[in-house]
Amino acid sequence: MRGAGHARWVAGAVVLALAATACGSGAGAGGAGVLTSSWGDPQNPLEPANTNEVQGGKVLDMIFRGLKRYDPRTGRAKDMLAQSIETADSKNFTVRVRDGWTFSNGEKVTAKSFVDAWNYGASLRNNQKNAYFFGYIEGYDKVHPDTGKQTADTLSGLRVTGPLTFTVRLGQKFSSFPDTLGYVAFAPLPRAFFTDHAAWVSKPVGNGPYRIRSYTKGSAMALEKWAAYPGRDRARNEGVSLLVYTDNNTAYTDVLAGNLDLVDDVPATQLKNVRTDLDGRYINTPAGILQTLAFPFYDPRWNTDGARKVRTGLSMAINRAQITRTLFRGTRTPATDWTSPVLGPKGGYQSGLCGHACDYDPAGARKLIQEGGGVPGGQLKITYNADSGSHKQWVDAVCNSINNALGNDRACVGNPIGTFADFRNQIARHKMPGPFRAGWQMDYPLIQNFLQPLYYTGASSNDGTWSNRQFDRLVDRANAETDTARSVALFQQAEGVVRDNMAAIPLWYQNGSAGYSARLSHVALNPFSVPVYNEIKVG
Repeated sequence: MRGAGHARWVAGAVVLALAATACGSGAGAGGAGVLTSSWGDPQNPLEPANTNEVQGGKVLDMIFRGLKRYDPRTGRAKDMLAQSIETADSKNFTVRVRDGWTFSNGEKVTAKSFVDAWNYGASLRNNQKNAYFFGYIEGYDKVHPDTGKQTADTLSGLRVTGPLTFTVRLGQKFSSFPDTLGYVAFAPLPRAFFTDHAAWVSKPVGNGPYRIRSYTKGSAMALEKWAAYPGRDRARNEGVSLLVYTDNNTAYTDVLAGNLDLVDDVPATQLKNVRTDLDGRYINTPAGILQTLAFPFYDPRWNTDGARKVRTGLSMAINRAQITRTLFRGTRTPATDWTSPVLGPKGGYQSGLCGHACDYDPAGARKLIQEGGGVPGGQLKITYNADSGSHKQWVDAVCNSINNALGNDRACVGNPIGTFADFRNQIARHKMPGPFRAGWQMDYPLIQNFLQPLYYTGASSNDGTWSNRQFDRLVDRANAETDTARSVALFQQAEGVVRDNMAAIPLWYQNGSAGYSARLSHVALNPFSVPVYNEIKVG
């Protein structure tokens, strides 16, 4: 997922009148055993295939369970509703769904619950933001063509073969396909989603450990523990009240005052004193999030051999260690590759892959930029959305570092765009005048997810339109490889091509951060930086 799409909603003033929690106990918004947590209104209705940002994802992670679930500590994909997923060729898969699972309305979860949901998500007619996740399945080009009208209503690669079994045929080999099935787009859906869609959207029904009790847009969502939940990961509290904030400083202050139990995005301005303020009730853990600077390769000036040297020189002009230490106070780590440490070495993380190109070297930076013909246009403009305060801070810091390295206080300037929506629209229209912020939060913990969506020719999140045949061939080979270790090794080779061309400048790995009240215990963040709500105890 695009990091921008996942960005915390932290601009403006708080929009929730906290009268319900003014008692200072943090329990008034939900009652005994219910925790309160900061939140932001989802961008879209809470359809699994239409949610690709953190706020909506938090809710869906509580009310849905899929074939796989990512371990909240290790990130590994483990079977949840999947009894088994078998393949002999990494192209044809047989899925067996566990018996005994129901939705919270009592309807049984069957193979058809998955197949109908996936067909809905893939269809161009339904305009789902996560449709491209079904792109590997045979027939996607018919139900979701790049141009023209769709010529089929269902994916030819999906077939129900029994009450609890279905088959999946992919258009190409993809050995890691089963590990992607913990992503929310692949969640099952009850019949009510299709028979009374408007009613379902107003109060979604899932099969997870919580169910939605109420939702008032701009205010709060109340979720309650589902007592009949059949899974092992049952809720250890009575429910969660998600309270809408658009300023994480206000949320943090409310935690200190006892008016809120949990803030899962500690603002940079509070990091200096957070450990003292919260008496140790502070979490700072690695997450699968990478911040980069992407480039507009559709602009010929940025797509030359000389520009490659300029991009590498700019990377060497950024003092990552100083910025992460002084601005982010250890909640970011200087990036040395284009993935994330949460993958681990076996998962493909290559510490130090970037090499000297990610070291701060002002003299080397000046030399390479000069050899490459200088910055296109004479001045570097880094574009970002201004409705999140932290982006201005770090963009200014990056520009200051570049200006110091190049000995020119106007060599680099920030180029703010008012809102995230306008920012994304300009990116989609290929209007970027230079590098632009391009954070990425993993959809699932595979090296493939850090590389293919961002750098493969024509990929869904390849916003700069970078294209390299060698990279594409290596990715295709990696996807077709049935041996996991060999597949990872091929993806690592592909990442080497990204490095050699400096297709994007890696800046830092982002940690998840959270602060919580004395009412809570067993608080943790998963590798996606989302609280593991079902494990939190209250009181």
